[in-house]
Amino acid sequence: MQTLLLYLLIMALVVAVVFAVVWFVFGRGEDLPPVERDTTLTRLPTVGICGDDVRALRFAQTPRGYKQSEVDWALARLAGEVDDLRAVIARLRSRETAAVIAEAPAGEPGVSGAGTAATSRENGVPDAGIDSPTPWETGRSVPPER
Repeated sequence: MQTLLLYLLIMALVVAVVFAVVWFVFGRGEDLPPVERDTTLTRLPTVGICGDDVRALRFAQTPRGYKQSEVDWALARLAGEVDDLRAVIARLRSRETAAVIAEAPAGEPGVSGAGTAATSRENGVPDAGIDSPTPWETGRSVPPER
């Protein structure tokens, strides 16, 4: 009988020690404040988005996948960045074309001043400079931080 009592006492002591260690390591029951409604933890830099920023994107999980508003916000930001970069490319190409035209002799065949201002589509840069919002930009936007 004493052996059984000693066994139960040691087991209770082991359980109490394990409970105390787990309680100390994993917290004492403090609750984190809930995330405010309509905010997201998804972050992108304000300007200069690079590939590592896109690879580091994480979205909140919902029962049917990712939170759509966060994905839409990220896609709108990435689309804006792509549009900005394509507009820069178009400006640089048009500047290069203007420099070539200015350096060309007046009598050189195939080079004329008329119609040389190439559009972004002619330069292979579609949709550069178009300010109309894309379909996902017209929906409700989720601010990246509050």
